[in-house]
Amino acid sequence: MENDRAVYDVVILGGGPAGLSAAVYAARKMMKAVIVSGNMGGQVASYYDIENYLGFSMVEAADLITRFERHVDRFGLEKAVGAKVISAELDGPVKRLVTENGREFLSRTIIIATGKRPRPLNVPGEQELTGRGVAYCSTCDAPLYRGSAVAVVGGGNSALEAVIDLAKVATRVTLVSLTPLTGDPILIKKVNEFGNLEILTEHETLAVLGSKNGVTGLHIRKIGDEKARDIAVEGIFIEIGLLPNSELFGGRMELNPGGEIVVDAKCRTSVKGIFACGDVTDVPYKQVVIAVGEGAKAALAAHEYLIRG
Repeated sequence: MENDRAVYDVVILGGGPAGLSAAVYAARKMMKAVIVSGNMGGQVASYYDIENYLGFSMVEAADLITRFERHVDRFGLEKAVGAKVISAELDGPVKRLVTENGREFLSRTIIIATGKRPRPLNVPGEQELTGRGVAYCSTCDAPLYRGSAVAVVGGGNSALEAVIDLAKVATRVTLVSLTPLTGDPILIKKVNEFGNLEILTEHETLAVLGSKNGVTGLHIRKIGDEKARDIAVEGIFIEIGLLPNSELFGGRMELNPGGEIVVDAKCRTSVKGIFACGDVTDVPYKQVVIAVGEGAKAALAAHEYLIRG
């Protein structure tokens, strides 16, 4: 095994579709590469079915990620799974990354494919009851609420997909959205087919209610009303969007107002030798198929940089 002082051609940060695609292309270009990631799969690991990936009319997300990993593993690339990078030195021809357990990675280029994470509501009770009734992944936790009443907060695609997961097992699902539903029409049509669903649009969530034993309800108010009310639920799934995992790079490269890394058509960031791809970037339309394509571009651009500078 290479020692920690070895200099890589590329360190790929992230093990989701963008990072794994970048790894395949880096390997095919014979680049000395390592994948550094907290997990394999990224956000897709929390999905259930994917119906819009070319070549599959429907594929389970776990199966798709397994296929991606097997493809990467054919090349024998080094992987550091479970590693979290806590510091980065990005200037100069050789970049330096250090993980929380003290491992050091030196590399001529870096591909950032760190993706996004769920956005919290930031209301009273949410943090205290996370893991005790407050959840952010219906694919992971929906089976725990069989026979229970639950709420989903949000109005976009992720919220509607959570409703579909939960309505199959819960006795009652209440969808609470600050705005009219904004998800895809096909998903809105699907959720409206469930008889155990109540949709409350133009309602704000004020607090999560509960005790040391778990969630007991949600404190909500219709926009424009003075009086709030409580709805009794045992589980609350928060699906109000995602935040880019770009904190490590704030102040070191250009980010847009939403915290996404700004890239050009070749996935180049504002720092020489640093590339980014996937949902962490400002590239629009966050889709698996787009992330895979951007990962390929990032690796090809990194290879071009190593050859031409």
